[in-house]
Amino acid sequence: MDTSIKDFTSKLPQLPTSIFTKMTQLAKQYDAINISQGFPNFEPDPVLLELVSKALKSGHNQYAPMGGIYSLREIISEKIKNLYGKSYDPSSEITITVGATQAIYTAISAFVWPGDEVVVLKPAYDCYEPSIMANGGKPILVQMTGKDYKIDWEEFKNHINDKTRMVIINTPHNPSGKVFSKEDMVQLQNCLKNTNVILLSDEVYEHIVFDGFAHESVSKYPDLASRSFVCASFGKTFHATGWKMGYCAAPFELMKEFLKIHEFNVFCVNHPFQKALATYLKTPEHYLSLGGFYQEKRDLLLNALGNSRFRFTPSNGTYFQLLDYSAISEESDTSFAERLVKEHHLACIPISVFNKDQIDHKQIRVCFAKTEETLLRASEILCIM
Repeated sequence: MDTSIKDFTSKLPQLPTSIFTKMTQLAKQYDAINISQGFPNFEPDPVLLELVSKALKSGHNQYAPMGGIYSLREIISEKIKNLYGKSYDPSSEITITVGATQAIYTAISAFVWPGDEVVVLKPAYDCYEPSIMANGGKPILVQMTGKDYKIDWEEFKNHINDKTRMVIINTPHNPSGKVFSKEDMVQLQNCLKNTNVILLSDEVYEHIVFDGFAHESVSKYPDLASRSFVCASFGKTFHATGWKMGYCAAPFELMKEFLKIHEFNVFCVNHPFQKALATYLKTPEHYLSLGGFYQEKRDLLLNALGNSRFRFTPSNGTYFQLLDYSAISEESDTSFAERLVKEHHLACIPISVFNKDQIDHKQIRVCFAKTEETLLRASEILCIM
């Protein structure tokens, strides 16, 4: 007798396989250089690794407090105050999370009700829309315009209405490498003024900006900060994506609801890693030096591609670079990316999968959080295209 459960309805019936999963699987199948998925192929700072080892051996292996250990929340509060001028209470307005993705999902779960609309700027990282839909919300997609992904703020404002529960932004922006300007933030603030819309700001690449650009955190803008969750990632910042360590900052009234979901989702986060990070963050240079560190890698890659047929504008932030292949092929970006991995053993990410209606600008995304050897090997392949 067949007793398997069959009579159920999927919450996400149309959810495709993640492009990251697909390209990583192809990279393994074809023994390709993988510059698709956004993770470094080098180790974190030995100082940080030693701090983790010390914490593991010092008895910090049981549950941490629900919101995170106070010393880590305190140093995060100091960092935000020093960089952006905003004071968050460490005891009630900062929560340590299982990476930024858990922070994003938890904030959505806490506030998005069935039928609520959530405005998402496209192209967008692929966790936002499924999180909205799993909670019964409706993603309202606003495409950033052109190959340089400018925001049409008038169009954006036209999508804000009484049904809008939340807006999600991401700066520095994955996949485009765009860094929102001060003007962008003022426009956003004006669009949301006199509304009850909650802002969810994904700022995981906050310390990876180049060429004199500054990260414009929503924390710098009082009206935005008063309605915002700010999500950040230690994994992205300290070359340790597998640790899944992040945090969220928000005003007390918002964080109070966030914690109600957080408590019964994960309750707390890896204790010894929190101890290590609390010490490591006492040296600001550990994160303030990241812009220069990654700009060298970006420039190494782009200089090596100088004689290629790819067109590009240097990324302003993140550790991603867009490459325009329209002078090379008329193929769709998904076909071009698949051919690149199958025939040339190099894995990248097609951009159309992040765009509204899969708009295809003939662009691929490559990750330059790689060793010099990997970047030079990758550029040799790209130069023969």
